[in-house]
Amino acid sequence: MSERGRIIVGISGASGVIYGIRALQALRELDVETHLIASKAAEMTMGYETDYTPASLRALADYVYKPSDIGASIASGSFRNRGMLVAPCSVRSMSEIATGVTSGLIARAADVTLKERRRLVLMVRETPFHLGHLRTMTALTEMGAVIHPPLPAFYTNPATIDDLVNQSVGRALDMFGLDWTPTRRWGEDLEGGKRPSAAR
Repeated sequence: MSERGRIIVGISGASGVIYGIRALQALRELDVETHLIASKAAEMTMGYETDYTPASLRALADYVYKPSDIGASIASGSFRNRGMLVAPCSVRSMSEIATGVTSGLIARAADVTLKERRRLVLMVRETPFHLGHLRTMTALTEMGAVIHPPLPAFYTNPATIDDLVNQSVGRALDMFGLDWTPTRRWGEDLEGGKRPSAAR
């Protein structure tokens, strides 16, 4: 595996495609090799929500795969990596991953991530949740996934939507042991945070 490390990034068709875009930008800043799968629905949502095009999205990643390419390298457990981030993660993608339905590459790569005991972080975008959603999240958590909805962190005193997006993405990257500079931390770089007491 590259000394840079590798992370697979899946972008589903849920609202919030900016989370996947910002994750790719952050991982490039952190010099982490990225392997991107964006569903057709993700590209459609991207057109509604951002000024990005499929081409400009692909340019953010080191490697790009077709969502139907279940024979891709990232569909194999022998492909070493740090794990996979699905940002945003639609309920459909979440459900496919939970049930082992691997008709597309996002679900297949996520399934492989779980079986290889690597980190799988799902930025699930939906509200409110019904009982079926919650049971699916419980099942995935029991399998080893991290359910990480992109909830706004107001303790950081965000001034812009970008601030909210950056904090959510930064906290998701924390799950991979990555420290992205824009992430604001309580007790460290936030004045309102109670700082650790010095050792005596």
